[in-house]
Amino acid sequence: MIRTAQSPVRSHPRLEVSDSPSLLLSGGWVALDATSTIRADLEIANGRILRLIDRGRKRTGVENADLRSRQVEISLEGCLILPGLINSHDHLEFNLFPRLGQGPYPNFGKWADDIFYPESSPIREHLSIPKRVRLWWGGIKNLLSGITTVCHHNAYEKSIFDADFPVRVVKRYGWAHSLRFGKNVEQAFLSTPRGAPFIIHLAEGSDKQSGDEIFRLDRLGALNSRTVIVHGVGLTGRGHELRRQRGAALVWCPTSNRFTLGTTLDMAGLSRRDRISLGSDSALTAEGDLLDEVRAAHREGLDPRQIYSMVTESAADVLRLRNGEGKLQPGSNADLLVVKQQNVSPAETLINTRLNTIEMVMVSGRPHMVSAKIALSFPSDFLERFEDIEVEGTSCYIRAPVGQLLKDPCACLGAVIRLAGKRVSA
Repeated sequence: MIRTAQSPVRSHPRLEVSDSPSLLLSGGWVALDATSTIRADLEIANGRILRLIDRGRKRTGVENADLRSRQVEISLEGCLILPGLINSHDHLEFNLFPRLGQGPYPNFGKWADDIFYPESSPIREHLSIPKRVRLWWGGIKNLLSGITTVCHHNAYEKSIFDADFPVRVVKRYGWAHSLRFGKNVEQAFLSTPRGAPFIIHLAEGSDKQSGDEIFRLDRLGALNSRTVIVHGVGLTGRGHELRRQRGAALVWCPTSNRFTLGTTLDMAGLSRRDRISLGSDSALTAEGDLLDEVRAAHREGLDPRQIYSMVTESAADVLRLRNGEGKLQPGSNADLLVVKQQNVSPAETLINTRLNTIEMVMVSGRPHMVSAKIALSFPSDFLERFEDIEVEGTSCYIRAPVGQLLKDPCACLGAVIRLAGKRVSA
């Protein structure tokens, strides 16, 4: 049934989705947008959504005989299918860390000066865990919160992310850490691939220095419609006006901002036309995972429909994703978050989603996380290399070598391992 996963330390070839049988996810409800659903079967082939079959109409068979002979049907009665969520900002290697700092600080530089002592505990012990292992745990954090695509704010680790990583990591982008810590921000912007986003921490503070950063970035010629500003808390009215003139987008990380700065973006003062998405940031400053940010955004007063867009279609726009991410429509990547149906809108369902309400997460038509209930529905070959994991008392199966991944953290940190603040075990 559930087979043992392999170690992430040794690379192994990715199972090509084109070699997999087609899937028919039947009997569930499908989110068409933030407010509407349809009872439909969802057909998947070659990693993409082939079609939605409205249950209100007469169901027809699969026209392609070869496809029909290889089709596997999975019942999703009592479930709602949402688009796989998109996390617009994370530092994947820092999610085993505890929250660090005693804020609020006037800007992130003061926070960094206060906490960064790599030879002292607890940073010393966490940095002794191999980076590959820490990156995998960052991927698992995202998977367990329904994310199928994440933007890692650091260099793309091809040897790790191109293998059987738990979630898809955005590959086409340019980046600089910040104006303070970026080595050559202007060159980083100019080196960004055409049509890709350029991502930078900016205005991460409440002081004048932070508010002025957008004008410095503009003078460098690095502020335009491809620029993605992470945080932007310190932007003044003039700063937002310039940002809108240039067409730059924002990524909002509310719990990280509240912890480090004591404040966050004034969302009421922003226009619905602003391009804004939601990010989890890392465990160094954030409350938890993207679902925690979703609930935090709701506490900040945002309408669930806005929040839904910020982790689906708006996020895909901000990150310039081009394979249908954030949507459930024919031709799109089959990136799915399947949750228990709650008889409320998709947006309201998302606000209430937690690990214990998630039944499955699918990336490019392949299950990467399943509940014990859904695991019983799949043929065993679909769940090769799955292992069980427990998070704060909730168990599920994920396509990751959990046992192997726990060895280094346990050796360095002891028996209690926390992922984004939540206790994990095998």
